[in-house]
Amino acid sequence: MPTLRERMAALGRELAEREAAHRDGLAAARAQAAKLRAEVAEALDGFREAVSAAGAQQLEVRLGELRPDDKHVRAVEFDLVRGRYRAIVTVKARGEVTLVGPFHAGRTEGPCKSFPFAAEDELRKALGDFLERFVTEAATP
Repeated sequence: MPTLRERMAALGRELAEREAAHRDGLAAARAQAAKLRAEVAEALDGFREAVSAAGAQQLEVRLGELRPDDKHVRAVEFDLVRGRYRAIVTVKARGEVTLVGPFHAGRTEGPCKSFPFAAEDELRKALGDFLERFVTEAATP
């Protein structure tokens, strides 16, 4: 009878073999997510400067790090948080970016909009709208 460690090692090999076919797509998703996160970080730097200059540090938005997506095995995500408000950018190995929220933490996520990687202009406009909507909602008393 195999040990628990041996059983889990066998399962790990089996699942890793299954996922090997998605390695390149996931690497592309991670690269796209890193690029988008850098753009969001740059945009939030301008926001932080403006609210700090006005003495409104209570409007500070936290930008999360890239991490494996909470729902999809073949995706990565990062989030924006201010108080109970959240928004999530999910980038999937199949070549799609989904903007989720804004929403209250603990409540149903949504609304969601998805874009293929190739739709850069549409994605950039939607990302700007998404950030503005998140910050506006998160800063509303």
